[in-house]
Amino acid sequence: MKSALRWSMAYANRFLMKNFSNIFQWVWYPFLVSAYPALALLSANSGQIRADAVLRPLLISLAFGALLFALLRRLLGTAHKAAFLTTLWLALFFSFGHIKMYLIAEELPADWLIDLWLALFALTLFWVSRPRLTFQSAALSMNVLAAALVAMSVWQSVQSVKTSGARALGAENAPVQMDVRAPDSAPDVYYIILDSYARADFLQQVYNFDNSAFIRALEERGFYVAACSRSNYSRTEMSLASSLNMSYLQDLDSDFTPKNKNRSTLWNALKHSAARDNFERMGYQTVGFETGFAWNELDDADFFIAPPPATSAMTEFEGLFLDSTLARYLKEWNWLDSDEIMGQTFRDRFHSLFNNLPRFAQMDGGQFIYAHVISPHPPFVFDAQGRPTRPADFWNEKKLYTYPLYQQGYLNQLQYLNQNVLKTVDEILAASDTPPVIVIQGDHGAWMQSKDRHSWILNAYYLPNHPDAPYKTISPVNTFRLIFDLYFGGKYGLLEDTTYYSPVPYLYDFSVVDGSCK
Repeated sequence: MKSALRWSMAYANRFLMKNFSNIFQWVWYPFLVSAYPALALLSANSGQIRADAVLRPLLISLAFGALLFALLRRLLGTAHKAAFLTTLWLALFFSFGHIKMYLIAEELPADWLIDLWLALFALTLFWVSRPRLTFQSAALSMNVLAAALVAMSVWQSVQSVKTSGARALGAENAPVQMDVRAPDSAPDVYYIILDSYARADFLQQVYNFDNSAFIRALEERGFYVAACSRSNYSRTEMSLASSLNMSYLQDLDSDFTPKNKNRSTLWNALKHSAARDNFERMGYQTVGFETGFAWNELDDADFFIAPPPATSAMTEFEGLFLDSTLARYLKEWNWLDSDEIMGQTFRDRFHSLFNNLPRFAQMDGGQFIYAHVISPHPPFVFDAQGRPTRPADFWNEKKLYTYPLYQQGYLNQLQYLNQNVLKTVDEILAASDTPPVIVIQGDHGAWMQSKDRHSWILNAYYLPNHPDAPYKTISPVNTFRLIFDLYFGGKYGLLEDTTYYSPVPYLYDFSVVDGSCK
């Protein structure tokens, strides 16, 4: 019996090895090579985009590779020749944009590159077409190499994503309080981030723009506008991770050390914060909106809102993928305006957010609504009346913003944003049976400013029955400390309001920024 079992296992092993080896002799490596560029770009941007962003580029790349292989097989007559030439041509096609972007970044001439690439396409066709070359023996090594590249990209993407549920905490020392309690008539809590929205005195002093009408309109509706508020940090993910966890980053996690450049803990602290955990423990439903930046999206919330035509426009990832290939000439020859497509995507997200915000006021139970508006932050896609503008009109040939064009686009977008904020606030207040808590806050100030001015932010609070609880210098780190203490029996107290600066890429190498209202 034992000998029969050993014979059966040995036979099965030989059978599997023989057939496994045969599989690796087949010419399927061109399809893996077709998939690799999109997967590699995903792994390089893991954490910044959702994994599903790769789906459409991946399918298009696979279809392109399959079509190219079919055409070359018909031309060359053999599968092995066609597979090898397909791989060479795919490598040329997908590498072109990377090399051209490098040359442009280094301010080196790049016009000659297309001529070289066309010559390489012709030379590889001539070489592979030679009768004596079959490329049959290359199949095994090419299959193994292609499989290894794809597996490595997938593994890196998976490893960069920390698996955690909605109730998991992203930071080691996130300050949850187990005894917070929602009142019988729990107020909805709206945390509306207006990205890069600067303080009124900044707009007046630096941009010569009078924003007092908008500030008065907020105050007339019952908001307290903190006239001297500053952000605690100079970058979005740091500012929001701090405010949503009601702590300075230095106290939140041991990962936030000066020499660390990794941002995975930072992004998880933002998405799975102490504030969110407190609300969900009290039975609140969480609402999130699509921003285009995966690290900033609560995509595991009870309600996650994205524009209805989510599959119709080119995404930021697809635009980057297009630029990295020879297909970038679709743009350079004006056959495709990916910048305008990207602009429409931002407009769709903007309108989707403001159109959907008021409807949560009509829902039963408490809602925690996290709404991050990528405005007045670029890209600049609206003029002051809400008419579409082309993002590319506000940057130079290197896609860099110049100060005058940045200021023009910023102020245009800010004025249209103001209209939408006031309209939406009115709709929320009118639809709410229980007066809601509303925070309208900049995560940092305008670009191209000194360390001090870069932190001057709009910070407005609608706090029913507690209109004077905030103070003129309150900063985002104290926002939810104040809210939980006022409405939910919290015992957080307030921290000292401090602003920190840190350089890229050492985001946790903090230095204190002095500054005050003048």
